[in-house]
Amino acid sequence: MGAQANAPEAVAIVDVRGVCTRFGAAVVHEDVSLAVAAGEIFALVGGSGSGKSTLLREIILLQAPVSGSIRVFGQEVVGLGDEEALPLRRRWGVMFERGALFSSLTVTENVGMVLREHTELGDRLIREVAAVKIALTGLPPDAGPKYPSELSGGMRKRASLARALALDPELLFLDEPTAGLDPLSASGIDELVRSLRETLGLTIMMVTHDLDLLWQAADRVAVLGKGHIVGVGAMNELSHSDDPLVRQYFHGPRGRAAWQQAWKPR
Repeated sequence: MGAQANAPEAVAIVDVRGVCTRFGAAVVHEDVSLAVAAGEIFALVGGSGSGKSTLLREIILLQAPVSGSIRVFGQEVVGLGDEEALPLRRRWGVMFERGALFSSLTVTENVGMVLREHTELGDRLIREVAAVKIALTGLPPDAGPKYPSELSGGMRKRASLARALALDPELLFLDEPTAGLDPLSASGIDELVRSLRETLGLTIMMVTHDLDLLWQAADRVAVLGKGHIVGVGAMNELSHSDDPLVRQYFHGPRGRAAWQQAWKPR
């Protein structure tokens, strides 16, 4: 894991402070604060219903918290209008849990649609750029002309990732990047996440429940529970936490198996 594991003084690319979220009488977040440093792979975890994906949606401007501050690249995004947010959105890419690919478009067309919408590139150059992004994610060249329905689950994840990389983002958001994948495909995503950070210099924030991915790729992890961040740190720090919620998450059978795999000699 990287040197950013305890980087409180590093530049904060994402800075969440005092965020509160409610849906009617239900409290999802209560005074949630966290910071993602430049160049790190930061993971957000927690039990079902803890508000992981809700917080991600607030950061990427798909919904708004009741109160609090969310700054991305130093700019406050809470209350930002669509037109004001557009320059920021061009600086980040999002890979959604279910891929969100257009089923009627090929992989090349899905990636190219982003370039067509946000650039003035011609058709030929769009196809060439799309091919580069597809290759970056480890997909074979013959994946480009295929439709999402013709791809395996792991290939669809990579196609979605290629689209998220279309505009050369500085910041990449991954929502459950290994959900629904078999162990071999999930392991390939682990390696891909690390590789993209190293080769492209990305800052990566991901929501995941995959303990193997956390051990293999994350520099720091924040644990959401009962509306608060109950723990944050490198995985080897959190695995020794005394907090009951943190221990419950990391010390079950799956947690112990992931820990053993992470420390197995290679």
